[in-house]
Amino acid sequence: MPVLIDQTGRTVSIPKTPQRIISLVPSLTELLFDLGLQNEVTGITKFCIHPTEWFSSKTRVGGTKQLKMDVIHEMQPDLIIANKEENVKEQIEELEKHYPIWISDVNNLEDAYEMIEQIGIITGKEQPAHEMIDEIKKNFAQLETRNPKPETCYLIWQKPYMTIGGDTFIHSMLQAAGFNNIFANKKRYPEVTVAELRTLNCELVFLSSEPFPFQQKHVDELQTQLPETKIVLVDGEIFSWYGSRLLKAPAYFKNLQSAINNRP
Repeated sequence: MPVLIDQTGRTVSIPKTPQRIISLVPSLTELLFDLGLQNEVTGITKFCIHPTEWFSSKTRVGGTKQLKMDVIHEMQPDLIIANKEENVKEQIEELEKHYPIWISDVNNLEDAYEMIEQIGIITGKEQPAHEMIDEIKKNFAQLETRNPKPETCYLIWQKPYMTIGGDTFIHSMLQAAGFNNIFANKKRYPEVTVAELRTLNCELVFLSSEPFPFQQKHVDELQTQLPETKIVLVDGEIFSWYGSRLLKAPAYFKNLQSAINNRP
């Protein structure tokens, strides 16, 4: 197998098609499953909850940011798949002294397509990876959005409230879904206040199911402070998982648009 360049610009040498893969990224664990790598994937994190059969059967190597290095060394992987944002740099640097590590860095849909293609090449699943990319692109091409796009704030955290900037994957998905991110001029995950949302005349607030598990009680609480704003609970996995979950995103976005448009 040729030497590859991962999405962070690192050179990765993978001598042969890997047979003992550890995934440190929940959305990429799901991708590896959907690419048909049931036997090759041996280790996952405790946050890799999809698919459920892997969550209950694969060896867990800790959390995305608190890896059990001894467990990983016992498993002797021939490929570790990581992510620049989700995993801790120092832990990855230690592991790369011993094993091939391919690091993803996904900030938009084009990055996601490139990532799926590269993982397909690395794991010997090039054809199903290309078929998946084609299907995702077809589904997104059929998604209609209205203009002007509603001025929207997507909240990922409470106390303090935190949102998403224009350089995040969630921003890319928000735009594709037909919503305008009012904090597109910000970077990464800035703190915001209710007063800012009032000042910016925010039309929609999305409360994500992850990483903070927003619930209806949080909608009700925020609604009293923003009586003129529509506040909606949304599926954080759909907006932030950049693997095969993208196959389901356009249909979810279509239903979300309909629910919002038909809401008083």
